Amino acid sequence: MTDNIKTMNQFTSDIPVLTALTDDQVADYLHRNPNFFIDKPNLLAEMVLPHHSRGEAISLIERQVSILRDRNMDMRHRLNKLLDNARNNDLLFEKTRRLLLALLNSNQLNDSLDALFFSLHSDFEIQYAKLLLISTNKLCLPKSANHQIMLVRQEELSEMLPSLSNMQKTICGQLPTAEKDYIFKKRADDIGSTALAPLRSENNIIGLIAIGNRDPEYYRSSMNTLFLNFIAEALACLFTKFKVQGELEPTLS
Repeated sequence: MTDNIKTMNQFTSDIPVLTALTDDQVADYLHRNPNFFIDKPNLLAEMVLPHHSRGEAISLIERQVSILRDRNMDMRHRLNKLLDNARNNDLLFEKTRRLLLALLNSNQLNDSLDALFFSLHSDFEIQYAKLLLISTNKLCLPKSANHQIMLVRQEELSEMLPSLSNMQKTICGQLPTAEKDYIFKKRADDIGSTALAPLRSENNIIGLIAIGNRDPEYYRSSMNTLFLNFIAEALACLFTKFKVQGELEPTLS
């Protein structure tokens, strides 16, 4: 009798114990076998799913249609966003093209400065703009842009804006108070965020273009600065030309 019990216990111990399947296991199986329900119409007919908003039971097909509709709406929103970005880039390109053509057609420094600030305010609708040029000359600046241009020495600019020497491309965000006061003077308190683009020639800083907005979140570190970088590069080439012509004498370190 005892031997029979031992034999039976040994036999039953070899039988695998079945455990309930988890939701993840079922979901994984159905994901790997998408045709599982094809030959099981009765099972499909018995399946019901709650409606998210009304709490009522709906069929599987209705639920699938609802999911597809939501996905389609999400894709439409993404497509609309891409189209909006494309339209905005087209507008920025056209404004940048007009500005660069105006700069190329300028034969004197004053004409270039007039064209620059007219475009920034009229085309790009920039609220605040300031141009800092490294120069030892007392230039005769156009009256319309006189308050928007600063002629500074290399040493002064390096002291007041120490990060400028390492700046390769445009930076955006909120400036420290001291730097904002130095660039925008009396307008500094009105400015919430800024974008600064260095003007570089042969790896040297020859100036800086700064634009500002009242909104502290308008210029952000995550924004695309491609067009402003392009404008800064064009200005650097232009001012280098005027330096060669003797209209502008930057002190490059």
